[in-house]
Amino acid sequence: MMKFSGLNNWGKRAGLVVIFLHLICFLFAQTTDSTKIISHFSGKIFATNNGISLVPSFSLDKPAILFNLSIGCKKLTFEPDVRFSLEDGKPWSLLYWFRYKAVQIEHFSLRTGAHLGLNYRTITALSNNVTKDVIETRRFWAGEIAPTYSFSDKVKVGAYYLYSLGLDDSQKHTHFLVLTSAFPNIMLTDKIKFGLFPVAYYLRLDDRDGFYVSSTFSLSKKDFPISLEAIINQKIRTDIQPERRFVWNISLVYSFNKEYVEWVPKI
Repeated sequence: MMKFSGLNNWGKRAGLVVIFLHLICFLFAQTTDSTKIISHFSGKIFATNNGISLVPSFSLDKPAILFNLSIGCKKLTFEPDVRFSLEDGKPWSLLYWFRYKAVQIEHFSLRTGAHLGLNYRTITALSNNVTKDVIETRRFWAGEIAPTYSFSDKVKVGAYYLYSLGLDDSQKHTHFLVLTSAFPNIMLTDKIKFGLFPVAYYLRLDDRDGFYVSSTFSLSKKDFPISLEAIINQKIRTDIQPERRFVWNISLVYSFNKEYVEWVPKI
């Protein structure tokens, strides 16, 4: 058991990762374009009535705040995913994502990724004959692959597969397979945009499994950083506990994107 162990050193780790990625971006730029280096720092901050996991059938069932960040260059990024309960301020999960855009051509892209995941929960423990609540950390290694085909900037289809290996006293093997579709640019007016992202997925946790459908909806205004997002998730058939038939949330989202260009002399 570790109390906030994944968060205590997060600042130091993140700083080292940023320096490492800056050097990688420099090397990539030198092989493709000797005149400039382009990196970015972007992300979204969600305030939601119900924290929903990467796997939509799992939810916190409490208000939450989520930080989805992305640091890196065109192909390689470090994307920490930090989640807290707003009700009691306790950490919910922390994912250290590294993602690589392996293929980027006109209509097709392929992204791969891996992460160390830390999942937190409050348990009751006995210490020096005193019963008290402590934060328990459960660790996971995971890898993903995500091919996407774009018919246009308004219609995309694809797939997503994630495998996770539990390192502690929890489920050991997680398989998450998703068929994805995206309609991200449905223009309601010249400035108001609606996005629809329906998916169907299969989830297997060790010897238990289930089938689900889910959809994300977004409503945003051009050149305005605040938007609305909502998620709904419906089970089709499952024996995974807790067996929630229907999960939903609505989120207020703040988005930002900063790009950095550094000029270096040609050699």
